[in-house]
Amino acid sequence: MVAPRPWSAERTRLKRACFMRGRMKAEDRIIIALDVDSPGEGLGLVRRLRGRVGLFKVGSQLFTAAGPPVVAGILQMGERVFLDLKFHDIPNTAAKAALAAWAMGVSMITVHAGGGSAMLKTVMETLQSPPTEPKRPLVLAVTVLTSLTSSDLERLGISGSPADQVLRLAGLAIESGVDGLVASPAEVARLRRNFGPDPLLVTPGIRPVGAALDDQARAATPREAVRAGSDLLVIGRPVTAAADPLLSLNRIIETIQVERTAG
Repeated sequence: MVAPRPWSAERTRLKRACFMRGRMKAEDRIIIALDVDSPGEGLGLVRRLRGRVGLFKVGSQLFTAAGPPVVAGILQMGERVFLDLKFHDIPNTAAKAALAAWAMGVSMITVHAGGGSAMLKTVMETLQSPPTEPKRPLVLAVTVLTSLTSSDLERLGISGSPADQVLRLAGLAIESGVDGLVASPAEVARLRRNFGPDPLLVTPGIRPVGAALDDQARAATPREAVRAGSDLLVIGRPVTAAADPLLSLNRIIETIQVERTAG
C-alpha cells in the first residue's frame, strides 16, 4: 500500500466548497458526458438537463470540434464544467494547459497519471491559488481507461491486471498532490481502502441496469458505484443518446436516491 499524501486544509476546503461532499443531493453526483459532435448538440443537451446534474463534461470530442466557446456557453447557462482533456505532456506544457483551463472558468480538469510525478507536481504547484484569484479547478488523475482490459495492458508491456495498474498510478498521483482520481467502478472500493475518504473519486463507465456496455470493459450501475464509494458518476450515452434524455436522467437519479435511503 502506498501511504497517501497528507491532505492540506486548503484542498479539503476547496473540495467541500465545490461539491459539499456528504450533503450532495443525488443529482449533484451526476456528471453528464457531452460526447457529441457539435456545439449545437452539446448546448442543446445542457438546456434540456440544466439544473438536474452536478456538472457537464466536455471531452476531447466536443472540445476539438467547438473549442473554448462551448465551455463559455455552458457557464453562461449557470452550469459547471468538467474539462476532461487528460493532459499528458512534458511538465511545463501540461501546467500551462491547466492554467488555460482555469482561465476558462472550469470546475474540474483531468491529467493522466501516466505523465509521471514531475508532470503532476508541476501542474499542482502551478495552480496554487492566490487569495485574490477565483478558486482553481480541482485536478483529477486518470489512471487506466475503462475500455482497457488485462490483455490490452499486456500488449502495452504492463504487467498485472487493470486493478493493479490503477493502484500503482493512483499512489503516484496521490503522492504528487492531486485532488482526486478517475477510476472505473471495479477499482473504487480498493482505492477507498488504500487511500481513505479524502480523494474525490469520479467514476466513468456507468450503465443503468439493462443498458448496453458499448465500449466500456469495466462498467457498473449507478447504485453499485455509489455503494463502492464513488463520489461523482460520469454518465453519457444512457442519457444523451436516449429518446428522452431527461426521463432517462430522472430514472437514474431515482436509483441513486433509493441507494442513499437504503444506506
